[in-house]
Amino acid sequence: MLIKTPFSHEPLPSEITPQGVYLNRRTALAGLGLAAASPLALAQGIAGGGKLPKLPATPSTVAGAITKDKPTSYTDATSYNNFYEFGTDKSDPASYAHTLKTRPWTVSVEGECAKPMRFDIETLLKLSAMEERIYRLRCVEGWSMVIPWVGYSLAEVIKKVEPTSKAKYVEFTSLADKSQMPGVRSGVLDWPYVEGLRIDEAMHPLAMLVFGMYGELLPNQNGAPLRLALPWKYGFKSAKSLVKIRLVEKEPVSSWTKAAQQEYGFYSNVNPNVPHPRWSQATERRIGEDGLFAKKRPTLMFNGYGDQVGQLYAGMDLKKNY
Repeated sequence: MLIKTPFSHEPLPSEITPQGVYLNRRTALAGLGLAAASPLALAQGIAGGGKLPKLPATPSTVAGAITKDKPTSYTDATSYNNFYEFGTDKSDPASYAHTLKTRPWTVSVEGECAKPMRFDIETLLKLSAMEERIYRLRCVEGWSMVIPWVGYSLAEVIKKVEPTSKAKYVEFTSLADKSQMPGVRSGVLDWPYVEGLRIDEAMHPLAMLVFGMYGELLPNQNGAPLRLALPWKYGFKSAKSLVKIRLVEKEPVSSWTKAAQQEYGFYSNVNPNVPHPRWSQATERRIGEDGLFAKKRPTLMFNGYGDQVGQLYAGMDLKKNY
């Protein structure tokens, strides 16, 4: 069986690899038929494509949440994607994700918690004040982007269900609907897409539940209507189009770990000192800087978020716990 990898530059045979404005103001603006643009996006000239509703937000005050790196263009960020549910080519999500229906949409939060809940998307949009955060995104393939996300800390949702002492991990499940997602008809992964975090990782302020980007609602190809953004981990950890969040006692088996355990471990923290079995992770190619003489950037430990998240892994062997 031949499977084309999206996480290398050439197809490889017989290999599998992965991918001041608060909500009350937002509601008032919506009622008036108005929308405020992202303040950070406007300041940096990185507003969205103008085809999706605005999602007003205030710049985040979470430590490390706003990088000074130049943001990737909206066009690049929405046309060069890994979202296998719509195909394995980078252009497939933008070509085929229009079939995804994001309303109505519900997300169940269950498992080892005192108050399991089922949220509809409109409730989640109002659950906490929207923040804009500009995160670096590092793909395990060796390329990177800088994206202005809109959302809030994942911890806001987890706290609502009151985790019990047995909640050691959090498992995330994405939608897998063959009628809407042509890639799900393939056998490239064992669907649905599943990812996981330790509970302390999930509760870290930088772990983000995302509803928008570039001051607008998420485009379908980027994981609408909600996804994760985990800036210190490789991109495939940030599951898209979430339908279930489950608090569990045992470590979840992530989809790419299940597909190729020797290549994709549970943690998948960005680490320039731990190469992928088939390529180095020491440098990266920043999308939008693809000129003939463009130099690759050195990859930063934890993607540059070590000051914020390094303590989560104190004493761990990061080569063993890759």
